[in-house]
Amino acid sequence: MSYFVEPNSIVRRIWGTSDTVLFIFAGAAAEFALNKAVDWLYFTGRLPADPLGRLFSTVDYARRILFADRAGAEKAIDSIAAIHAAVEAKRGRSIPAWAYRDVLFMLIGYSIRAFEVLERPLTEAECEEITDVFCQVGRRMGIPDLPDSYAAWQVARAQHLAANTAASALTADLYRQYRKHLGGPRYQLLRAVQGLVVPAPVRAQLGLPGGAAVRPAVVAYRATRHLALSQWAKSAMLPREYRDRIQALDLTPTASATPGVAGRPPRSCPFHRVPAQA
Repeated sequence: MSYFVEPNSIVRRIWGTSDTVLFIFAGAAAEFALNKAVDWLYFTGRLPADPLGRLFSTVDYARRILFADRAGAEKAIDSIAAIHAAVEAKRGRSIPAWAYRDVLFMLIGYSIRAFEVLERPLTEAECEEITDVFCQVGRRMGIPDLPDSYAAWQVARAQHLAANTAASALTADLYRQYRKHLGGPRYQLLRAVQGLVVPAPVRAQLGLPGGAAVRPAVVAYRATRHLALSQWAKSAMLPREYRDRIQALDLTPTASATPGVAGRPPRSCPFHRVPAQA
């Protein structure tokens, strides 16, 4: 069987664990709010109406690609491109190529950062692999000027952060929606985690905490997450309507590496249907 992402890939390990996916989710939620193309996410009305659901749909799509065989992954990527083309046609203009690159760069950056915060430092080869996987997605979508190495991505990432992020009225509105949908305590926890994983320019623009306050809790959780009490505490921090979806993100290493599973979303994963709109 031909795989888009090999079963033993570090990418599957990262995206097959709910803890790391949640940290990726937190970082992307921060950076999406600053991106100068965030108005495209507001255009459909889905983002302000349900920011958590909108970000979960991004995770859904990513996992459909990363845990599929090559044909299934390419079909999912093509469906994403078609959905974006339909939105562009409806609005009467094209999403900038740099905005597409920004999303890919976020997936690369937060995959690396989330894993390193929660697990261990990644090797250079693993960072190369993460970069290559997401750039393969971008090339399939026809996104131009993608980096061809991890070192080139680091340079492009810094340039994009400097050129394509800025606080705006939509930034403030999106954070109001985060607070509304999460509630005060969970919203403060989100900001603390964001401060731990986002790059310094993003942290500064959003006025996020430096991460020192939440780092001891992360260290304690890493040491005790195999215990039922820690899993209960994690679930209690999340809105009830999302708990089952978050718990379903955890895949066992054997499940994610089984050929029979690689051709479709795992049985425990609630992503059998592609959302109607990205």
